[in-house]
Order: sequence, then structure tokens, then C-alpha cells
Amino acid sequence: MYAIVETGGKQYRVSPGTVLRVEKLDAAEGDKVFLDRVLVVGCDGELVVGTPYVEGAKVSATVRSQGKARKIIVFKYKPKKNYRRKKGHRQLYTELVIEDITCPGVETNKETVAATT
Repeated sequence: MYAIVETGGKQYRVSPGTVLRVEKLDAAEGDKVFLDRVLVVGCDGELVVGTPYVEGAKVSATVRSQGKARKIIVFKYKPKKNYRRKKGHRQLYTELVIEDITCPGVETNKETVAATT
């Protein structure tokens, strides 16, 4: 069982048990988060594709941590003109642990899903 979700302007392929770093979400550590922008759901050998999102599908996750990524350096210069600009950036992120994927119209058994991953 897997799903493709959209969050923070990016798309991620997730399955139960996946640890995922996404753009910062407004949630505290330990909170449950529901991602309802599900583009594709693959469950029980079936593939459900949304237009653009799958109706009734959602992914539940728990916030593991909040943090900052490594610093990247942005350096601009123009040769022979004495123009130099140095800037650093650290992107904020939220680390999620995917717990469950809800398929539309399909009843899932959490023990069998956990056993397959």
C-alpha cells in the first residue's frame, strides 16, 4: 500500500512506516497530522488516480521533530567589477512518520498493513 501526497509544493511517495522530511508544518512534536492532498493511492493491487486529488483518501502521520536543514551558501559575483554577495540559508523542515493510508471505499486492516512493511 502506498500513496503519492503533495505538501509544501512537492510530491512524495509514502507507505506506512516511512520517515519523511517536508517543508515546515505548523504542528508540535508528537502531534498527528493528516495529509489530504493525495494524488495517487495504490492499495490491494488497485491504482486510484485523482483528478487532481483522490476523493476520501488521506494519509495520517505523526510529527517526529522540527528542525533546520544544513546551511547552503549563495555566492554571487561579477568578474572584474568588484561585485560580491554572500548569503546563507537554512530551510526549516518537519520530520513525519507515516502511520496509515486511508483508501476511498476500501476497509484496511492495520495488522496486515504493518506486517507487509
